[in-house]
Amino acid sequence: MIQGFGGIFWRTKNLEAVKKWYSEALKIDIENWNGTVITPQLGNETIFSFFTVDDNYFPTEQQVMLNFQVQNIDETIKHLDHIGVPLAKKKEISEYGKFIWIEDPEGRLVELWEK
Repeated sequence: MIQGFGGIFWRTKNLEAVKKWYSEALKIDIENWNGTVITPQLGNETIFSFFTVDDNYFPTEQQVMLNFQVQNIDETIKHLDHIGVPLAKKKEISEYGKFIWIEDPEGRLVELWEK
């Protein structure tokens, strides 16, 4: 029945600052309607997973965590460093891939993943 995610939507306290940050940090082309269409590429996966309220994988006060796939985590780290976005969690390598975390202007942790 489900074909995929139709979108991710959330409220923000400072729309312009958040749009600018996501545009610069993650190179997401935010359009004048305050969003963008991300077209999946071959090999891209979308994970849908639940966590218990007390799981500490990401902060318990954060209800949802975004995870974006990137092509090259090391190049992504260089880009983030160049524009002054610090890592909230240094690179972690596991059997699932390579991961880093960054924090958006409103304090939400965002996970970046190289498969």
